[in-house]
Amino acid sequence: MRVVCTPNALDFVTPLTLSTLSKNDVYSNFFVKETGVWTNHVDLGKWADAMIIAPATANTLSKMAAGRCDNLLLATYLSADCPVFFAPAMDLDMYEHPSSKANIETLIDFGNIELPAGSGELASGLIGKGRMCEPEQILSTLEHYFSSANSLSGKKILVNAGPTFEKLDPVRFIGNYSSGKMGKAIANELASRGANVKLVLGPVNTKEVLPQVEVLSIESAEEMYNLCNSIFPECDAAILSAAVADYKPATQADQKIKKKTEDFNLSLVKTKDVLKSLGEQKRPDQKLVGFALETQNEYENALTKLQKKNLDFIVLNSMNDKGAGFGKDTNKVTLVQSNGDKLNFATKPKTEVAKDIVDLLSSIL
Repeated sequence: MRVVCTPNALDFVTPLTLSTLSKNDVYSNFFVKETGVWTNHVDLGKWADAMIIAPATANTLSKMAAGRCDNLLLATYLSADCPVFFAPAMDLDMYEHPSSKANIETLIDFGNIELPAGSGELASGLIGKGRMCEPEQILSTLEHYFSSANSLSGKKILVNAGPTFEKLDPVRFIGNYSSGKMGKAIANELASRGANVKLVLGPVNTKEVLPQVEVLSIESAEEMYNLCNSIFPECDAAILSAAVADYKPATQADQKIKKKTEDFNLSLVKTKDVLKSLGEQKRPDQKLVGFALETQNEYENALTKLQKKNLDFIVLNSMNDKGAGFGKDTNKVTLVQSNGDKLNFATKPKTEVAKDIVDLLSSIL
């Protein structure tokens, strides 16, 4: 382990303490005047298997997101080609400030891994969110990351995500509120474990998707059906999280429909069932996972869907649970297995939910 400090960090802890614990010199300046030695930040960045920035203050987060390089820590960060973990730590109002939130999102978009801040007593004496992730949790996260890294190497996995839009005419469509965040998080988690991932994505942005995920964009349920059916035969598994339209307009107008009458009757027809189709063609060596978003009789409805669609397990969401549903950064799920057993999880960020889902898939592959 090697320690790189910002100059301000040395006001809190001495280099001797950090050097004794790490059994290496502590780096804080580009040039050490006493010895005339230049600290090679590129070598530090290339040497590491992982880089942990903890605590990551509001100032450091801002500089990381903007690509500023005014100290050795930032230069090392910009040179690192290993996984970078960052643990935000600041007072609660600073943590909730839109600029801090935007910087955290930017770093996640860059492919860095957030070690989420906890709640508790802060340096100001206030109680709230912004406390650095506990060291034990940081260690646990690292252990999980490296134990799972490349565990799915060579596996080909299909994921679908987002809504579908069913056109009424050239300017109007029937759609839903799905953001695709859950499916994108799953695709990223699979890719981080070495899987070859193809993400069939409805009409939402792709900014959170890791570069190693192959994104195939579609718009309609028909396109989703055709593409998933063409990809699945070559896959080891599929996780279908997309909110595919159940119905589409019976006809699509070539020109914009004009407002002519007080009433407008719309005829709808069923779309093709992507999940059912894949379940019917699934081989014994393939695994298939679906989602069920329910509002009543949640477990019973999810188990019925699992059995009818020939799934290996199903991810159950309830719209009655706080923190679950479309557009949110969190989710609360229950994983229902083919034998009826269920795994219940608390509300957590979708990136963490993705880990729970992929853990179960990995165990049955």
